[in-house]
Amino acid sequence: MSEKRMDKSKEGEKRHPVRSFLSFAALLAAVLLVVLVAAYRDGTGFDILRRYLHYGRPEQVGGEAVYHYDASSKNRFALLGDHLVVLSDAALRLFNGAGEEVWSARITMTSPALATGGGRAVAYDVGGTALYVLDQTGLLLELTAEEEEPYIAAALNKNGTLAVTSQKKGYKGSVKVYDPSLGPEAAFEFKSSQRFVLDGYVLGDSLAAVTLGQENGVFVSSIGLYDISKDAKEPVASFNISGGLVAAIGEKEGRMVTVSDTVLSFANSNGEITGSYSYKEAYLRAYDLGGTGFTTLLLNRYRSGSVGRLVTVDRDGEELASLDVREEVLSVSASGRYLAVLYADRLAVYNQDLQLYATLRGTGNVREALMRPDGTVLLVSAGSASLFLP
Repeated sequence: MSEKRMDKSKEGEKRHPVRSFLSFAALLAAVLLVVLVAAYRDGTGFDILRRYLHYGRPEQVGGEAVYHYDASSKNRFALLGDHLVVLSDAALRLFNGAGEEVWSARITMTSPALATGGGRAVAYDVGGTALYVLDQTGLLLELTAEEEEPYIAAALNKNGTLAVTSQKKGYKGSVKVYDPSLGPEAAFEFKSSQRFVLDGYVLGDSLAAVTLGQENGVFVSSIGLYDISKDAKEPVASFNISGGLVAAIGEKEGRMVTVSDTVLSFANSNGEITGSYSYKEAYLRAYDLGGTGFTTLLLNRYRSGSVGRLVTVDRDGEELASLDVREEVLSVSASGRYLAVLYADRLAVYNQDLQLYATLRGTGNVREALMRPDGTVLLVSAGSASLFLP
């Protein structure tokens, strides 16, 4: 009898690893089921899985600093994938995902500005003569303007085509276009003799040049489309943004998007306005064009104060969602399907419907939050930045 009991005990011990494996498999299947349900609902489940596989843990609140840099009130920040670009009035630095410096240069700028597009970043001095283009490997292009023709703005499209707006001797401004190969010579130049040039952006084969003039005593921003492939001197199409000053121009799912102080407008490549969203009596406080399928606006009820609304708008100019805001907002950043809003005491991550996705409290030292398309957020402080994994 005892021998039989021992045999049965040994058989149980042999079966135990199998039961453990089956339990693990069942747990894994349950987790995958939850992920797939979430992914089917809003797409975020796949991001959860990607974050887990990439970072090796499902959640990190705050975390240790990933990047270290010199503190400066003029620091500007931009993301190139998991790389961070830090621009100040004295230095331009590029860090990889491990926080290691990939490239840097000592520079001199009075009003540093950064823009990204096509996996590249352009750093330039507004009203100055210095301009640099970087990708994740380092410097791609360096330009120096003449003192009489300082830079006004610069933009990169999704293909990495660069548009540089500057003053121009004998004209009221110009926009030079540099193709994705970023040769030192411009592939196209638009020069304006009638209206002041504010900005430029390349959409397909067309340069969208933003100019400012007056009609009946009212300032009017105009968008002229110039065919780059034909070196066109006259616009193939144009349209006006009446009663508003254009603050930004970009692209949203194949359509041109312009943000002014009174209205958000969308247009096709023929210059036809396909949608618009009026702020009505509200005042534009902040905006971000980075979301996939939506544009973010922060609208204040009054010129000063913190009472207003956070709004997401689709490419047809239709409001997707709105959220009342009655507290200070330090920064707004959108990427992919997510939107990061940094309040004075916390970080909130929303989806395009402004449904809360994640929250992090105790962010008193954070001055800016940079949303990444995988749902992670870079928390930027005075001299360092850390990663938040929802």
